[in-house]
Amino acid sequence: MAKTSSPISAVAERYASSLFELALEDKSVAKVEAALGSFEAMLAGSADLRRLIESPVFAADEQERAVSAILDKAKIGGLAGNFLRVVARNRRLFAVPGMIQAFRRIAAEHRGEVSADVAAAHALTAAQQNELKAALKSVAGKDVVINVTVDPSLLGGLVVKMGSRQIDTSLKTKLNSLKLALKEVG
Repeated sequence: MAKTSSPISAVAERYASSLFELALEDKSVAKVEAALGSFEAMLAGSADLRRLIESPVFAADEQERAVSAILDKAKIGGLAGNFLRVVARNRRLFAVPGMIQAFRRIAAEHRGEVSADVAAAHALTAAQQNELKAALKSVAGKDVVINVTVDPSLLGGLVVKMGSRQIDTSLKTKLNSLKLALKEVG
């Protein structure tokens, strides 16, 4: 496993590893992963929530109360809920997105899977996702779990990140390459 020098990455790794060990012991890895996914979706959908976790202006007790209320309202409890409350109490909310990514990666490794982040210009159908999984499995030699995000700015094609590899077949990149080539010619 490659270690990074970023302090946020190191904090995220440590917290995610601890959470994974607790979830494994409690036989609730899938449940915790789903709960963290719900919280991540809430983060993606709320600028106010992102501001709450990223801003150093809020005191630890304010962050903990706010996160606790959000978790109660979203019915995120158990190990994941307690974990997020502890993270808020310890003033580490800024690292939650990294913690969620690290937890997913650790859980996937435990299951013998590889994770791939896919950015697509439009939503992929189930058939396209299955075809992409099969193609990536032949490259990785393991089962692949894909996390698809839609990025209309790509215009067409895909950007696939799997481990340290990135495959960019987006129309945006191809057009930029063509633009550069034309500048060199003219």
